Amino acid sequence: MSAVEKRLTRGLRVLRDGLWTGRADPLPPSVWLRWLPHGLVVLVAIVITPVNADLMTDSYRQGVGYSLLCSLAQGAALAVAVWRPVPALWLSLTATVVVAMGARSQLIAEQADPNVPWPWGPAAIVAHALVLFLLALRVPTSVAAQALALTALATYIMQGLIGASDYSSTGVFAVALFAGAVLLGIAVRGRREARTQLVEQESLTAEERSRRTLLEERNRIARELHDVVAHHMSVISIQAQVAPHLVENPSDELKENLDGIRQNALEALTELRRVLGVLRSENPEDPYGPYGLGAPGTGAAPHAPQPTLDRLGVLVENTRAAGLTVTTEISGERLPLPPGVELSAYRIVQEALSNALRHAPGSVVRVELTHFPRGLQIRVINSAPTGPAPPTPGAGHGLLGMRERAMMLGGTLMATETSCGGFTVAAFLPRAGTAAADGLPPDDSPGPTNPTGDTS
Repeated sequence: MSAVEKRLTRGLRVLRDGLWTGRADPLPPSVWLRWLPHGLVVLVAIVITPVNADLMTDSYRQGVGYSLLCSLAQGAALAVAVWRPVPALWLSLTATVVVAMGARSQLIAEQADPNVPWPWGPAAIVAHALVLFLLALRVPTSVAAQALALTALATYIMQGLIGASDYSSTGVFAVALFAGAVLLGIAVRGRREARTQLVEQESLTAEERSRRTLLEERNRIARELHDVVAHHMSVISIQAQVAPHLVENPSDELKENLDGIRQNALEALTELRRVLGVLRSENPEDPYGPYGLGAPGTGAAPHAPQPTLDRLGVLVENTRAAGLTVTTEISGERLPLPPGVELSAYRIVQEALSNALRHAPGSVVRVELTHFPRGLQIRVINSAPTGPAPPTPGAGHGLLGMRERAMMLGGTLMATETSCGGFTVAAFLPRAGTAAADGLPPDDSPGPTNPTGDTS
């Protein structure tokens, strides 16, 4: 098979795939009035049908039944184009050819009115232009171009090759109008697709931003928790090294066991430091924003000691200095908490106060810490802001980070608005730093209480 034959075969296959199909392709509903486009198209089809029938009966001198049948076919083609544009194209084009050939016999026999529009009547031009427009809205550009070429070819065959006598030519005008309708449909379709792609891209960008922020927060949490573990491993190594000197005449077996403990601790510490090297941020500044909620004089450097609840007073004082009225309330018997729990509790209070500074300027904030035998309950409640919140940069995923901290320790966190326009963050962190067996908060501390009605 020659190259020309291959190209011809490929072109016929593309034409068959694009224009030889009866698949449904409904017109998208309008944004404002859902079925307005469908109703307008059907209304135009209803109006065109009698107009076209009058032209065929009065000017082309066709029979009433024949005229009505052909007019109904052209009107139906326009209505079908709303749901199945490709079959509508074939129906409209076939009906037009049948009407034109019927009128041609009357024109040659000089029984039709002189100078009547042919081969396209005015109503047929409007109907077919709308069919091509509706088709170009739903099909690829190549298929719309094929439909236009097929229409132009049929027009050329009827007017240029077959011809008639004593008529007013409408072929050139009709093809030009059809080309404009196709171009308009392609442009509208391209704009709609571009808008859809933009919305999808924005959605993907937001999801990626959220995922990246969540991963960064997880890395930060992992770094902090590993710092705590690394501290304990260092203590174990030092104690294992010093222990033989605290015993008089230690046995070789004891020395060997203590040396093994020290070596294992050093190996674990080396591995933890390697992990920290991967997770550690390149930015040595405080990652908790421009409000200075960390300890004074520190930038939260990677090698700085991790904060605990003992520094809560400093955090509150810094928040007061930034313009908020903050009160604290600590209740319950304070029992020792694991370093990871203390660190997460501090960070949750820190982030909640930072959010209050950003989004509730001038509000009154109450920080409540309730110690239970099974864990720590945290509540940070702010009243309604006294003025509009200034725009602040950032992805706005602080709540995700706080929730991640609580979940990693087997706790829970809830954030909600209060009935008076304020906001509450309530969390429960188990003392053991692990989830309860049934996945629920401990019995004696039922997790975050419902703060919605608080009016602090």
